[in-house]
Amino acid sequence: MQTLKNIFLLALVSTQLLSCKGKNKTVETSEVVEHRIISLSSAITEILASLGQEDNIVGVDVTSTYPKNIKETAQDLGHVRSISLENVITLNPTLVLASDKDLNPELIAKLKEANIEVKTIHQEQSIEGTKQFIQDIATAVGDTDYTSLIEKIDTDFAGLTQFEAKPKVLFIYARGAGTLMVAGKNTPMEKIITIAGGENAVSDFEDFKPLTPEALIQSNPDYILMFEKGLESLGGIDGVLKIQGIEQTNAGKNNRIIAMDGALLSGFGPRVGQAAKELNQLISK
Repeated sequence: MQTLKNIFLLALVSTQLLSCKGKNKTVETSEVVEHRIISLSSAITEILASLGQEDNIVGVDVTSTYPKNIKETAQDLGHVRSISLENVITLNPTLVLASDKDLNPELIAKLKEANIEVKTIHQEQSIEGTKQFIQDIATAVGDTDYTSLIEKIDTDFAGLTQFEAKPKVLFIYARGAGTLMVAGKNTPMEKIITIAGGENAVSDFEDFKPLTPEALIQSNPDYILMFEKGLESLGGIDGVLKIQGIEQTNAGKNNRIIAMDGALLSGFGPRVGQAAKELNQLISK
Protein backbone atom coordinates (compact mmCIF):
# COMPACT_ATOMS: atom_id res chain seq x y z
CA MET A 1 0.00 0.00 0.00
CA GLN A 2 2.82 2.39 0.88
CA THR A 3 4.41 1.73 -2.50
CA LEU A 4 1.14 2.45 -4.32
CA LYS A 5 0.73 5.63 -2.28
CA ASN A 6 4.21 6.78 -3.21
CA ILE A 7 3.54 6.11 -6.90
CA PHE A 8 0.30 8.08 -6.70
CA LEU A 9 2.03 11.06 -5.04
CA LEU A 10 4.83 11.00 -7.61
CA ALA A 11 2.32 10.98 -10.44
CA LEU A 12 0.42 13.89 -8.85
CA VAL A 13 3.58 15.99 -8.44
CA SER A 14 4.63 15.25 -12.03
CA THR A 15 1.23 16.30 -13.33
CA GLN A 16 1.40 19.57 -11.39
CA LEU A 17 4.90 20.30 -12.68
CA LEU A 18 3.84 19.70 -16.27
CA SER A 19 0.80 21.88 -15.74
CA CYS A 20 2.92 24.72 -14.35
CA LYS A 21 5.41 24.36 -17.20
CA GLY A 22 2.60 24.63 -19.71
CA LYS A 23 1.33 27.79 -18.06
CA ASN A 24 4.80 29.33 -18.19
CA LYS A 25 4.97 28.62 -21.89
CA THR A 26 1.63 30.31 -22.40
CA VAL A 27 2.79 33.36 -20.44
CA GLU A 28 6.08 33.52 -22.30
CA THR A 29 4.32 33.19 -25.65
CA SER A 30 1.88 35.97 -24.80
CA GLU A 31 4.77 38.22 -23.76
CA VAL A 32 6.49 37.67 -27.10
CA VAL A 33 3.29 38.45 -29.02
CA GLU A 34 2.48 41.49 -26.87
CA HIS A 35 4.75 43.79 -28.89
CA ARG A 36 4.85 43.50 -32.68
CA ILE A 37 6.46 46.76 -33.76
CA ILE A 38 6.92 48.28 -37.20
CA SER A 39 9.63 50.95 -37.14
CA LEU A 40 9.62 53.43 -40.02
CA SER A 41 12.77 55.39 -39.16
CA SER A 42 16.42 54.37 -38.94
CA ALA A 43 16.81 56.31 -35.68
CA ILE A 44 13.72 54.70 -34.15
CA THR A 45 14.91 51.23 -35.15
CA GLU A 46 18.30 51.88 -33.59
CA ILE A 47 16.74 53.22 -30.38
CA LEU A 48 14.40 50.22 -30.10
CA ALA A 49 17.30 47.82 -30.56
CA SER A 50 19.33 49.69 -27.94
CA LEU A 51 16.39 49.37 -25.54
CA GLY A 52 16.39 45.58 -26.01
CA GLN A 53 13.29 45.61 -28.24
CA GLU A 54 14.98 44.23 -31.37
CA ASP A 55 13.18 40.88 -31.19
CA ASN A 56 9.84 42.70 -31.15
CA ILE A 57 10.50 44.54 -34.44
CA VAL A 58 8.65 42.78 -37.28
CA GLY A 59 9.00 45.42 -40.01
CA VAL A 60 11.27 48.34 -40.89
CA ASP A 61 11.71 50.97 -43.59
CA VAL A 62 14.50 50.95 -46.17
CA THR A 63 16.72 53.34 -44.15
CA SER A 64 16.89 51.00 -41.14
CA THR A 65 20.30 49.43 -41.61
CA TYR A 66 21.49 49.30 -38.00
CA PRO A 67 21.81 46.89 -36.24
CA LYS A 68 23.34 45.26 -39.30
CA ASN A 69 21.27 42.09 -39.04
CA ILE A 70 17.91 43.86 -38.58
CA LYS A 71 16.63 42.92 -42.04
CA GLU A 72 17.31 39.27 -41.37
CA THR A 73 14.69 39.32 -38.61
CA ALA A 74 12.35 42.13 -39.74
CA GLN A 75 10.72 42.65 -43.13
CA ASP A 76 11.94 45.55 -45.25
CA LEU A 77 8.80 47.52 -46.20
CA GLY A 78 10.60 49.93 -48.51
CA HIS A 79 10.58 53.73 -48.49
CA VAL A 80 8.39 55.29 -45.81
CA ARG A 81 6.50 57.37 -48.37
CA SER A 82 5.51 54.40 -50.51
CA ILE A 83 4.71 51.74 -47.90
CA SER A 84 1.76 49.50 -48.73
CA LEU A 85 -1.09 49.20 -46.23
CA GLU A 86 -1.50 45.55 -47.18
CA ASN A 87 2.15 44.77 -46.40
CA VAL A 88 1.81 46.41 -43.00
CA ILE A 89 -1.39 44.53 -42.14
CA THR A 90 0.19 41.22 -43.19
CA LEU A 91 2.73 41.60 -40.37
CA ASN A 92 -0.07 41.90 -37.79
CA PRO A 93 1.60 44.77 -35.88
CA THR A 94 0.38 46.07 -32.56
CA LEU A 95 2.29 49.34 -32.93
CA VAL A 96 3.68 51.43 -35.79
CA LEU A 97 6.32 54.05 -34.89
CA ALA A 98 7.49 56.82 -37.21
CA SER A 99 8.87 60.35 -37.23
CA ASP A 100 6.15 62.98 -37.44
CA LYS A 101 7.81 64.34 -40.60
CA ASP A 102 7.84 61.13 -42.58
CA LEU A 103 4.66 59.11 -42.47
CA ASN A 104 1.96 59.84 -45.06
CA PRO A 105 -1.19 61.19 -43.28
CA GLU A 106 -3.36 59.06 -45.58
CA LEU A 107 -1.55 55.91 -44.48
CA ILE A 108 -1.90 56.93 -40.82
CA ALA A 109 -5.66 57.24 -41.26
CA LYS A 110 -5.91 53.86 -42.96
CA LEU A 111 -3.83 52.17 -40.26
CA LYS A 112 -6.06 53.60 -37.56
CA GLU A 113 -9.14 52.40 -39.47
CA ALA A 114 -7.57 48.94 -39.37
CA ASN A 115 -7.28 49.27 -35.56
CA ILE A 116 -3.48 49.44 -35.66
CA GLU A 117 -1.95 51.83 -33.13
CA VAL A 118 0.22 54.48 -34.77
CA LYS A 119 2.53 56.86 -32.92
CA THR A 120 4.34 59.64 -34.77
CA ILE A 121 7.08 61.25 -32.73
CA HIS A 122 8.84 64.58 -33.23
CA GLN A 123 12.57 64.35 -33.90
CA GLU A 124 14.72 67.42 -33.44
CA GLN A 125 18.15 66.87 -34.95
CA SER A 126 20.36 68.02 -32.10
CA ILE A 127 22.01 66.47 -29.06
CA GLU A 128 19.23 67.48 -26.67
CA GLY A 129 16.59 66.69 -29.28
CA THR A 130 17.98 63.18 -29.64
CA LYS A 131 17.82 62.65 -25.88
CA GLN A 132 14.16 63.66 -25.89
CA PHE A 133 13.51 61.43 -28.91
CA ILE A 134 14.96 58.45 -27.04
CA GLN A 135 12.75 59.20 -24.04
CA ASP A 136 9.65 59.50 -26.26
CA ILE A 137 10.35 56.20 -28.05
CA ALA A 138 10.97 54.43 -24.74
CA THR A 139 7.69 55.81 -23.38
CA ALA A 140 5.84 54.65 -26.49
CA VAL A 141 6.84 51.03 -25.85
CA GLY A 142 6.49 51.23 -22.07
CA ASP A 143 10.22 51.09 -21.35
CA THR A 144 11.58 53.22 -18.50
CA ASP A 145 15.18 51.96 -18.60
CA TYR A 146 16.70 54.41 -21.08
CA THR A 147 19.03 56.53 -18.93
CA SER A 148 22.11 54.58 -20.02
CA LEU A 149 21.48 55.66 -23.64
CA ILE A 150 21.32 59.30 -22.58
CA GLU A 151 24.51 58.95 -20.56
CA LYS A 152 26.28 57.29 -23.49
CA ILE A 153 25.55 60.28 -25.71
CA ASP A 154 27.17 62.62 -23.17
CA THR A 155 30.16 60.29 -22.77
CA ASP A 156 30.68 59.98 -26.53
CA PHE A 157 30.25 63.72 -27.05
CA ALA A 158 32.83 64.67 -24.43
CA GLY A 159 36.32 65.73 -25.45
CA LEU A 160 35.69 67.25 -28.87
CA THR A 161 38.49 69.38 -30.31
CA GLN A 162 37.65 73.09 -30.23
CA PHE A 163 38.68 75.04 -33.33
CA GLU A 164 39.88 78.64 -33.41
CA ALA A 165 38.74 78.80 -37.03
CA LYS A 166 35.96 76.38 -37.88
CA PRO A 167 36.81 74.10 -40.83
CA LYS A 168 34.43 74.51 -43.78
CA VAL A 169 32.87 71.17 -44.63
CA LEU A 170 30.89 70.38 -47.78
CA PHE A 171 28.70 67.28 -47.76
CA ILE A 172 28.21 65.66 -51.16
CA TYR A 173 25.57 62.98 -51.62
CA ALA A 174 26.58 60.69 -54.47
CA ARG A 175 25.05 57.79 -56.31
CA GLY A 176 27.65 57.51 -59.01
CA ALA A 177 28.96 60.45 -61.02
CA GLY A 178 25.50 61.07 -62.46
CA THR A 179 23.91 61.99 -59.13
CA LEU A 180 25.80 64.55 -57.06
CA MET A 181 23.92 66.70 -54.52
CA VAL A 182 25.23 69.09 -51.88
CA ALA A 183 23.68 69.75 -48.48
CA GLY A 184 22.55 73.29 -47.76
CA LYS A 185 21.02 74.90 -44.69
CA ASN A 186 18.60 73.12 -42.37
CA THR A 187 19.69 69.65 -43.39
CA PRO A 188 20.77 66.83 -41.04
CA MET A 189 24.23 67.12 -42.59
CA GLU A 190 24.55 70.81 -41.74
CA LYS A 191 23.48 70.07 -38.17
CA ILE A 192 25.93 67.23 -37.54
CA ILE A 193 28.75 69.28 -39.12
CA THR A 194 27.93 72.16 -36.74
CA ILE A 195 27.70 69.86 -33.70
CA ALA A 196 31.11 68.42 -34.61
CA GLY A 197 32.64 71.92 -34.54
CA GLY A 198 32.73 72.59 -38.26
CA GLU A 199 30.92 75.03 -40.53
CA ASN A 200 28.72 74.04 -43.43
CA ALA A 201 30.44 75.32 -46.58
CA VAL A 202 27.07 76.18 -48.18
CA SER A 203 24.83 78.86 -46.68
CA ASP A 204 22.95 80.40 -49.62
CA PHE A 205 20.21 77.75 -50.02
CA GLU A 206 18.26 75.19 -48.03
CA ASP A 207 17.88 71.43 -48.46
CA PHE A 208 19.87 69.68 -51.20
CA LYS A 209 20.78 70.97 -54.66
CA PRO A 210 22.74 69.52 -57.59
CA LEU A 211 26.48 70.09 -57.40
CA THR A 212 27.92 72.56 -59.89
CA PRO A 213 31.62 73.36 -60.46
CA GLU A 214 30.93 77.08 -59.93
CA ALA A 215 29.24 76.53 -56.55
CA LEU A 216 31.98 74.12 -55.55
CA ILE A 217 34.74 76.62 -56.25
CA GLN A 218 32.79 79.44 -54.59
CA SER A 219 32.16 77.46 -51.38
CA ASN A 220 35.85 76.39 -51.30
CA PRO A 221 35.49 73.76 -48.54
CA ASP A 222 38.39 72.62 -46.40
CA TYR A 223 36.91 69.12 -46.34
CA ILE A 224 34.62 67.11 -48.59
CA LEU A 225 32.38 64.83 -46.52
CA MET A 226 30.51 61.85 -47.98
CA PHE A 227 28.74 58.67 -47.02
CA GLU A 228 31.00 55.63 -47.38
CA LYS A 229 28.70 54.11 -50.01
CA GLY A 230 28.66 57.39 -51.90
CA LEU A 231 32.44 57.48 -51.98
CA GLU A 232 32.48 53.87 -53.20
CA SER A 233 30.01 54.72 -55.98
CA LEU A 234 32.55 57.21 -57.38
CA GLY A 235 35.44 54.76 -57.22
CA GLY A 236 37.02 56.14 -54.06
CA ILE A 237 39.00 59.32 -53.43
CA ASP A 238 40.53 59.31 -56.92
CA GLY A 239 37.04 59.39 -58.38
CA VAL A 240 36.04 62.35 -56.22
CA LEU A 241 39.14 64.30 -57.27
CA LYS A 242 38.02 63.91 -60.90
CA ILE A 243 34.82 65.90 -60.23
CA GLN A 244 35.11 69.22 -62.04
CA GLY A 245 36.08 71.98 -59.63
CA ILE A 246 37.23 69.75 -56.74
CA GLU A 247 40.95 70.25 -57.39
CA GLN A 248 40.50 74.03 -57.15
CA THR A 249 39.20 73.82 -53.57
CA ASN A 250 41.25 73.61 -50.38
CA ALA A 251 39.80 70.14 -49.85
CA GLY A 252 40.98 68.95 -53.26
CA LYS A 253 44.40 70.58 -53.03
CA ASN A 254 45.03 68.93 -49.64
CA ASN A 255 43.35 65.62 -50.50
CA ARG A 256 40.90 66.04 -47.62
CA ILE A 257 38.11 63.73 -48.74
CA ILE A 258 36.49 62.03 -45.75
CA ALA A 259 33.67 59.50 -45.47
CA MET A 260 31.53 58.00 -42.72
CA ASP A 261 28.79 55.41 -42.38
CA GLY A 262 25.51 56.96 -43.55
CA ALA A 263 23.28 55.69 -40.73
CA LEU A 264 25.79 56.82 -38.11
CA LEU A 265 26.37 60.25 -39.62
CA SER A 266 22.80 61.27 -40.36
CA GLY A 267 20.65 59.13 -38.05
CA PHE A 268 20.60 61.25 -34.88
CA GLY A 269 19.96 58.13 -32.81
CA PRO A 270 21.77 56.79 -29.72
CA ARG A 271 25.12 57.05 -31.55
CA VAL A 272 24.84 60.78 -32.29
CA GLY A 273 27.61 61.59 -29.79
CA GLN A 274 29.83 58.98 -31.42
CA ALA A 275 29.07 60.42 -34.87
CA ALA A 276 29.94 63.95 -33.75
CA LYS A 277 33.18 62.80 -32.18
CA GLU A 278 34.28 60.77 -35.21
CA LEU A 279 33.56 63.69 -37.55
CA ASN A 280 35.32 66.07 -35.20
CA GLN A 281 38.41 63.87 -35.29
CA LEU A 282 38.32 63.62 -39.08
CA ILE A 283 38.19 67.41 -39.55
CA SER A 284 40.97 67.89 -36.98
CA LYS A 285 43.60 66.30 -39.21
